[in-house]
Amino acid sequence: MTLASINDQAKWKPRRLHAGFIGWGFILLSIIGISIFYFYPMVQALILSFQSGMGASLEFVGFDNYIRLFNDPTFTSALTNTFIYLLIQVPVMILFALIFSVLLNDPTLKFRGFFRTAIFLPAVTSLVAYAVVFKYLFAADGLVNRFLLNINIIDQPLQWLNDPTLAKFTIIIAITWRWTGYNMIFYLSALQNVDKSMYEAARIDGASALQQFFFITIPLLKPIILFTSIMSTIGTLQLFDEVMNITSGGPGNATLSISMYIYNLSFEYTPDFGYAATVSYVIVFLVVILSIIQFKVAGDRD
Repeated sequence: MTLASINDQAKWKPRRLHAGFIGWGFILLSIIGISIFYFYPMVQALILSFQSGMGASLEFVGFDNYIRLFNDPTFTSALTNTFIYLLIQVPVMILFALIFSVLLNDPTLKFRGFFRTAIFLPAVTSLVAYAVVFKYLFAADGLVNRFLLNINIIDQPLQWLNDPTLAKFTIIIAITWRWTGYNMIFYLSALQNVDKSMYEAARIDGASALQQFFFITIPLLKPIILFTSIMSTIGTLQLFDEVMNITSGGPGNATLSISMYIYNLSFEYTPDFGYAATVSYVIVFLVVILSIIQFKVAGDRD
């Protein structure tokens, strides 16, 4: 090793160190922000879940809040309702999003831009505004009942918001309407990068459109489907706005979600922030467990 190369290495080390400091400087604000607004509240909520009461009256109760979950009928109702939304709405929404993306990826379809915009538009509307609109649409004297009466499908108005089953169905319709277009955009973007020759070869071999969908489109979109499934699962477990503004959790607790129960524990009932934090950590636990299950089912080893 020559003296020149030794001198070059000696000069290079301070430069690398200086570049490292500059890099950390750029991300330092982000790290601080994430720590303050994400990690710190999460840790505080975990500590709070072992306490009971609010404000200065908080007292340490150990695992009492977690034991209380198993004897809380309202929590059981909220958990059951949330799983019903999850098991019905997420698969239906993803299936619709896949179908729409395939149809709107057809280059021969006229007005593709209009249809893409129309289906995606609900995703950018105000949560509260669209929930209130759905509340009026599905009211006893709302547009939906009037339409069904006019075409003689029903002979008397349906109690969409007062019947436990119909109220759940209304919530499912609302969140499916809002989020289908959002997921469709992910699939549509992925389909733009698929080699068209694969579909041409499949057509030459005699594959039907249905066979192409199941044996070409779905396998190629598998990573995107996994991503949207996990994100949709997280969103459904956190469902609040639609339940709050359409049914207010009623009738009774027939449409109550976990997030709305947390809100009620904090602001509607006698405030118990400790127990509310405990219920919130149920969502964290469910998100982790369901995400792991979805990765295993999808066979993703990464």
